[in-house]
Amino acid sequence: MSGSRPVSALFAVGALYDGLLGLAFLAAPSAMFARFDVTPPNHYGYVQFPAALLVVFGLMFLAVARDPAGNRNLIPYGILLKVAYSGIVSYYWIAEGVPDMWKPFAVADLVFLVLFAWAWAVLRRAAVPPAR
Repeated sequence: MSGSRPVSALFAVGALYDGLLGLAFLAAPSAMFARFDVTPPNHYGYVQFPAALLVVFGLMFLAVARDPAGNRNLIPYGILLKVAYSGIVSYYWIAEGVPDMWKPFAVADLVFLVLFAWAWAVLRRAAVPPAR
C-alpha cells in the first residue's frame, strides 16, 4: 500500500515517544519534576495515572505501526490524545502560563497531531477504490 512505510515509521516513533515518556513519569515522577525544577502535585498518583495511559497509547501506536491499514481505525484516538494534551497545555500557556517542563511536550504533540491526521488521510485514500 502506498504510504504505509512512512506511516509505520511515524507510529513507531510515536510509540517510542509516548511509551518512554509515560514510563519515565510512571517509574520516576519525583525525578522528572526535580529535573525540571517544578513543584510536584500533592500526590504522584495524579501523574502516574496519565503516565500509564501514555504507555497504553504507546502500545496502541505500536499496533498501528505494525499494521497501519488494519489498525487505521485506532488513529483517530491518537489524534484526540494529541488534541487533548496540546490543546489544554497551549490554552493555559497562553492564558496563565505553564512551567517550561510541559511546553516541549505540547509542541511535540501538536506536530504528532498534524502528522497523525496526515497518516489517517493517506490510509483512508488508499482504502477507497478508485472511481471508474
